[in-house]
Amino acid sequence: MSSERGTPVGRRVVLGMAGLGVAGVAVGAAVQRGVNRALAPVKNVLPAAGGWRYYSVTGSVHRRTPQGYRLAVSGMVDAPRAFSMADLAKLKQTRVTRDFQCVTGWRVPQVAWGGVALRDLLDAVGASGDAAAVRFKSFDGLYTESLTMEQARRPDVLVATMMLGGAVTHDHGGPVRLFVAPMYGYKSLKWLGAVEVVDEVVAGYWERRGYDVDAWVGKSNGRDDEPT
Repeated sequence: MSSERGTPVGRRVVLGMAGLGVAGVAVGAAVQRGVNRALAPVKNVLPAAGGWRYYSVTGSVHRRTPQGYRLAVSGMVDAPRAFSMADLAKLKQTRVTRDFQCVTGWRVPQVAWGGVALRDLLDAVGASGDAAAVRFKSFDGLYTESLTMEQARRPDVLVATMMLGGAVTHDHGGPVRLFVAPMYGYKSLKWLGAVEVVDEVVAGYWERRGYDVDAWVGKSNGRDDEPT
């Protein structure tokens, strides 16, 4: 596990921003600067665009080109391997259009995503029937997440290579990121670098700081409607 370089941010700090939501988009730069200051422990809060807000827990994230990108899949599998973008493109492609909901309160409606259903990736490497969970690591060197195997095999959980009609950009977590449709955005790990099939759920970056491990929209904070 990577050593933690980021400054811990409590759940109350981030959820305290829910009242502002996308106010930075609505009323301009002054509010946006206020949001940035309030979230100063979370580094690289980038300007909002199209309803999106972008968070990173590290000082910077090295860009990976589609040509040089590799997704390592390992753990309790028959055939561990590293998938290039071309390899991912050869697998069955799945498209999902769903809302993207952040636990802080903002939502981007009806985002079109495309890529490989995680369950198809797991089948491609022969994930063990005895495995209980899947762990994800970001190539930012710090961020991690986990899903139970049952959650990971939902049809609306993607290893996403496309969004909004084009390739996933670096600022959106590309060239490959996770999209977990029914859960809050912190489960949709950006800059996906490794997938590990394991025998137990391991709490991720934000969960070690007080977030729910099961991040179902509308259930884990009791405020939001379930995404459509």
